[in-house]
Amino acid sequence: MSAFTSPLAAELAPGLLERFLRYARVDTQSSRESATRPSTPGQLDLARLLAGELREIGLQVRLAETGFVYATLPATVADADVIGLSAHVDVSPDAPGTGVEPVVHRDYDGGVIALPRGGTTLDPERMPALRACVGHDLVTSSGDTLLGADDKAGIAEIVTAVAHLAAHPELPRPELRVAFGPDEEIGAGATRFDIEGFGARCAYTLDGSTLGELQDETFSAVEMTLTITGVDVHPGTAHGILVNAAKLAGRVLAALPADTLSPETTAGREGFVHPTEVRATATRATVTLIARDFDDLTLDAHVALVRRLAEEVVASEPRARLAVDVREQYRNMRVHLDAVPEVTEAAAEAIRREGIEPIRTQIRGGTDGSIMSARGLPTPNLFTGGHEYHSVREWASLPEMAAASAVVVHLAAVWAERAGR
Repeated sequence: MSAFTSPLAAELAPGLLERFLRYARVDTQSSRESATRPSTPGQLDLARLLAGELREIGLQVRLAETGFVYATLPATVADADVIGLSAHVDVSPDAPGTGVEPVVHRDYDGGVIALPRGGTTLDPERMPALRACVGHDLVTSSGDTLLGADDKAGIAEIVTAVAHLAAHPELPRPELRVAFGPDEEIGAGATRFDIEGFGARCAYTLDGSTLGELQDETFSAVEMTLTITGVDVHPGTAHGILVNAAKLAGRVLAALPADTLSPETTAGREGFVHPTEVRATATRATVTLIARDFDDLTLDAHVALVRRLAEEVVASEPRARLAVDVREQYRNMRVHLDAVPEVTEAAAEAIRREGIEPIRTQIRGGTDGSIMSARGLPTPNLFTGGHEYHSVREWASLPEMAAASAVVVHLAAVWAERAGR
């Protein structure tokens, strides 16, 4: 029995794999420290590569100064809404991302996969998603970098789908707009998305994971920076003078809840507070945290808790000073998508046409669609077949990736059939 969900998926798979391997090798890791946009030059390298490939397929292409690639595939039916497809070119800065060497494992047998570098293994006992992929061709990194399926799987799936549609003008489709953008992983991409120029009624990001996932809800998110200023002096004459900012920062971290409100202790609809970086000397310490929740009022309570704990710790030393900066990153896109249920339902119908039952889940994170939806472009998220994102254990199933690409082809048909309604 074929591992593919349909003959269409099997047809798309070879070209999809070739594209994905090519894209994965381009170093596009974004940088939180960079002041440029895009934050790293490799993202532009991939953008230029994609622009060239889309032109060869027959799309009209524009490479913007912002690093976004915009492309248009004309419609084959009249009076259909313009529909968008989007994925991001950057990969996470949370794991090594330079020198990616993808490895293809044919016909996975269900056992432990030992990767060639770093002592990295993929064990189905710890990664149950592997159990559903016996018989699949899998793609991993070499073990010492991430793979980049987040989101180069999404890019490859979109390019493969539009190439298939361009080669088959007999298939019904609306006008399709494609956008590949930078810096999603650092929350700086979709703020520069040209919504008006894109000109679509709605869009779909391919940035999910498990086969069949359809997501119309994300966390709301803020970043907090706590800056603690102490009093420094030579340690030999510090008695009664020194106020150590690094120690105060450590006490703030220790005051955070240990058994709840953290990524490692929460699941489902539970939010969290997560310290991501600490930089400290005796004189000055900065603690960066992210706060997440699906409910905005509960998110505000998380922020208030962190602020209160920090104020209590720093108040114990009157000569220390505390500054708290709170920056909104994105908001739950559910409120925007609830207003246009037909957008998400079209994706559900496309998934069913591929013979898959849609899995409606919320994203314990965000996508470009969070910001795009808030800016007036309703944008649910679809699966890609990638797993274990942001780690050296990242892997992807070729049959699941091919299914995602086939879903894009079906999605075009769904919207074409709605023309004139």
